[in-house]
Amino acid sequence: QVQLVESGGGLVQAGGSLRLSCAASGRTFIDRAMAWFRQAPGKEREFVAAIAWSGTSTYNGDSVKGRFTISRDNAKNTVYLQMNSLKPEDTAVYYCAAGRILSRRTYEYDYWGQGTQVTVSS
Repeated sequence: QVQLVESGGGLVQAGGSLRLSCAASGRTFIDRAMAWFRQAPGKEREFVAAIAWSGTSTYNGDSVKGRFTISRDNAKNTVYLQMNSLKPEDTAVYYCAAGRILSRRTYEYDYWGQGTQVTVSS
């Protein structure tokens, strides 16, 4: 079992930055791929970024490339999402997820946090 708790969301102006954190508990965190997804009102859940268990492989969704960076600290059981140059269209609830393989597909992830709201004002 893996429990995930996101933090770091909030209100920020366009062009600003936020760093999200996802604290994991449970013995299997270290061998899990981790990912961030987001969901805006009335839209489907969208892939944001993912990182392999080792931290050596990452990839981002097209809409956040060059602006967002995912990282992890296995000693702290925590994964991060550094978000720079934020845009109003980045407004969404951001979810942390853990899965067995590195993927952009929601169904590949079997553990999810409850989400943290990010709002970007214009």
